[in-house]
Amino acid sequence: MHIESIEQAKSVVSDVAVKTILQSNKRLSDDYGAHIYLKREDLQPVRSFKLRGAYNKIANLSKEQRVSGVVCASAGNHAQGVALACQKLGIKGTIFMPVPTPKQKVNQVRMFGGSEINIQLVGDTYDDAYHAAQSFCKDHKSIFVHPFDDDQVVAGQATLALEIIEQSDVPIDYIFVPIGGGGLISGVLNVFKKLSPETKIIGIEPQGAPAMYNSLESGVNTSLSKIDPFVDGAAVRKVGDKAFTLCKSYLDDMILVSEGAICQTILKMYNKDAIIVEPAGAMSVAALKQYAPQIEGKNVVCLICGGNNDITRMAEIKERALLEAQLKHYFIVRFPQRAGALKEFVAEVLGPDDDITFFEYSKKSNRANGPAVVGIEIKDKKHFKPLVKRMKEKGFYGDYINNKPDLFQFLI
Repeated sequence: MHIESIEQAKSVVSDVAVKTILQSNKRLSDDYGAHIYLKREDLQPVRSFKLRGAYNKIANLSKEQRVSGVVCASAGNHAQGVALACQKLGIKGTIFMPVPTPKQKVNQVRMFGGSEINIQLVGDTYDDAYHAAQSFCKDHKSIFVHPFDDDQVVAGQATLALEIIEQSDVPIDYIFVPIGGGGLISGVLNVFKKLSPETKIIGIEPQGAPAMYNSLESGVNTSLSKIDPFVDGAAVRKVGDKAFTLCKSYLDDMILVSEGAICQTILKMYNKDAIIVEPAGAMSVAALKQYAPQIEGKNVVCLICGGNNDITRMAEIKERALLEAQLKHYFIVRFPQRAGALKEFVAEVLGPDDDITFFEYSKKSNRANGPAVVGIEIKDKKHFKPLVKRMKEKGFYGDYINNKPDLFQFLI
C-alpha cells in the first residue's frame, strides 16, 4: 500500500475522527525503566480506532454505490464505526449483530447511527451475523464493509500510525499492536516499515484466540476450531489473508497474553491511571511484561485500541484477574453432615485473611458427607499450600477445581 493512499485517507477521516493523543505514562515508564507512550484510540468519538477504517471505506463509495446502502456484521466497535459513518454521510446502513450482543452495545450503535441505520439481530455468533449480512448484500446489491480485510479499511486504520510518527519527537524503538482480524496491524506495518523501518513491531493476541500466532507458526492462514470470546475485540477464528501475508513478511514478533493478565491490566489502568480500556485495548500494555528486558531504556508505544468496556463485565474481569494472580481458588469441600461442621471449617481451616467468596451446598440426608463448591480468596499466593494442607488434615478436602477446565467453566 502506498503512503499516498494513507495520506489521502488521513484527509478523509479527519472529518469525523479526532487526532488522539500520544500520551507518556509515568507509572509504566517507571515500572519498566523505559519511555512508555500510549496511543489513546479509546478517546475517539466511538471509543475505538474502528471509526477510521469504516469512515474511509464508506466515504469513498461512488454515488451509485451509496444509493444501495452499506452492510456490516459486528458485535461491537466496527458496528459503531459504521453507524457513525452512515449518520455523518447520510447513507443508509444495515448492521447485523448476534442476538446475544449486550443491549448496551446495541443501544450505542443505534445512538451513533440514528435514523440512517437498521439493526438486525441474527443468530448466536458473529459467524451467523456475517452469513446473514452476506445474503442481504446479494439480495439488495449493497456494499459490505469488511471489518479488516479491505484495502480502504486498512488505509483508514493506518492513519493512526501516521499520527504516531508525527507526534513522537523521539525515535520509536518498539510498538505493541493488538491483533484481531488484522486491519490495524496491516495499517501499522504499511506505515512503519516505510517511514520508521528500525522500529520493532510486536503483534499481540489473547491466548484464547491465537489465530495469527498459529497461522504464522504453521506458515498457512488457518481457522481456529474454537475460541475464547472473552477478548471480544480480538477474538476471531481466522485473520484476513492480506494481514497474514504482511505479518509473515514484516512482523518482528508475535506473542500471546493470557486473559487473566489482560484483566489485571484493565483493573490497574482504571485504578492507577483513570483510563477505561476494553480487553482488546489492554493487550498492548499487558504484553510489556514479556518484553521487560528488551524495552529497558527504549522508547515504546502501546496502542490502546478501544475503551468500550461494559460495566456489567467488571465482576468477571476481577475474577479472572484474581485467578491469574493465584489469589482465588475453588474447591469441592466434603462437609460432615452434622451441626457445627461449617463453623469448624471457618475456625480451623481458613486462615485469618482468607475469605469465602462462593459457597454452594446441598444436604444429602442419607450420606455421611455432603459436597460443597467453595470459592476462597487469599491475600498472598503463598497461603495456598498451607490452606490445602489444613483441609486435608481436617478431612474436608475433596478436589481442586481451578485446574479442571470442564468443571471450572461453569464458575467463571
